[in-house]
Amino acid sequence: MRHIEIMDTTLRDGEQTSGVSFSASEKLTIAQLLLQEVKVDRIEIASARVSEGEFQAVKKVTEWAKENGFLDKVEVLTFVDGQTSVNWMLEAGATVMNLLTKGSLNHLTHQLKKTPEQHFAEIAQVIELAGSKGIKCNVYLEDWSNGMRNSQEYVLQYLDFLVLQPIERVLLPDTLGVLTPRETYDYISLLTKRYPNTHFDFHAHNDYDLSIANVMEAVRAGAHGLHLTVNGMGERAGNAPLSSAIAVINDFMNADVKTSVNEHSLYSISRLVETFSGFRIPVNKPITGENVFTQTAGIHADGDNKKNLYFNDLMPERFGRQRKYALGKTSGKANIEKNLQDLGIKLADEDLKKVTQRIIELGDRKEMVTPEDLPYIISDVLDSNSIEEKVVVLNYVLTHSKNLKPSATVQVQIGEKFFEESAQGDGQYDAFMNALKKIYCQLETCLPTLNDYAVRIPPGGKTDALCETIITWEHNGKEFKTRGLDSDQTVAAIKATQKALNIIG
Repeated sequence: MRHIEIMDTTLRDGEQTSGVSFSASEKLTIAQLLLQEVKVDRIEIASARVSEGEFQAVKKVTEWAKENGFLDKVEVLTFVDGQTSVNWMLEAGATVMNLLTKGSLNHLTHQLKKTPEQHFAEIAQVIELAGSKGIKCNVYLEDWSNGMRNSQEYVLQYLDFLVLQPIERVLLPDTLGVLTPRETYDYISLLTKRYPNTHFDFHAHNDYDLSIANVMEAVRAGAHGLHLTVNGMGERAGNAPLSSAIAVINDFMNADVKTSVNEHSLYSISRLVETFSGFRIPVNKPITGENVFTQTAGIHADGDNKKNLYFNDLMPERFGRQRKYALGKTSGKANIEKNLQDLGIKLADEDLKKVTQRIIELGDRKEMVTPEDLPYIISDVLDSNSIEEKVVVLNYVLTHSKNLKPSATVQVQIGEKFFEESAQGDGQYDAFMNALKKIYCQLETCLPTLNDYAVRIPPGGKTDALCETIITWEHNGKEFKTRGLDSDQTVAAIKATQKALNIIG
């Protein structure tokens, strides 16, 4: 099997994501995890001459890499600038340079304003100087993809020169992300056949969302290495994402090629880079997105229960993750049973139906019910089952305005009679209770006394979390508690109050 080298360039090309800048300590941590845990073959960590901070970050990484035997796996982007980049490399302690050169006649003519012969001569001088200082050299052909499209004669002329130089690898970037899969295959096939003894890396960008398709075709065409980034970070639409590329190679090309990457570490490095960069992972991003191993439709959970009918080869355990079954308005009994299994809870069929219906009702008002919400919902449903509803709060309007007292209008059905009252209070719930007091005064009945009022949300709950309101009452010398559940705290309190009204009769 052919080994495909994986070079991760999150710390160099990935850092060109708008608004992203890693500190020296963050670069070191990411570099350590990429080499030790994820086990990529090489990492590109910076561009030479960028800033003093970048210089110090590179020094930190190279010092650690030298102590731990990884120095030959650490690479830095450099420029055709005589001695400048080479001296920077020496001071930073780096020993592998990725020399940025022009891979299209368009760039050479309009940006450098030089002839091919002038450019080649300057490149040869830098390569020779680097070699004399013990620095290995790889060479980038910037804008290579457009070069192959529009000035292929120049690219081949350049490669005829370059393969005679003492370099390790030729790096082929689709700098503007313009290649189609067919072009990727055709261009790389041409080069690997014409230069069979040269190591070619392919560097994909994702401007047309074709980076992974292009990666597949590059490997099929004989590319020896790939440049990838964690979470697909990079300029504009980003680079080919590490996690997706590895999954595709392992699942669709594993008869012919292999990599050294440890799949199980891909999710953890993804989350770490997300935290350090502030660059959020879309929830639907393959492999690492929050939702990609979550089944939402009830029919899917039912199929998984029967014979894993909705599984594919992308098993979450491969990536250090777990399959989840979402709870919401599209949930069926199977989704809920899957979550109950994880909690070690088994419900009678009748109770399961009621819990399912309650989750669907909540899902209509809340985007998603979390597994942490489930015990609260079960408790609320089972508690409600034990109370006969003679008193029903039919409707209410609650208002809260700046510098005005909150008010409530409440409509209640007690037996066959309907009552409606309005009142003000120190808060919306207090106004609601004052309106209730007016109603119960007409019945010459006292409301229970509120002794304690507590609100809690499931651990890790967010602003849309379900609230469980627990109210402790006293009536005729006896104390009792009722609970209400809703995504709105005041509504949860009203539900708890309705239970209390039914308990006192």
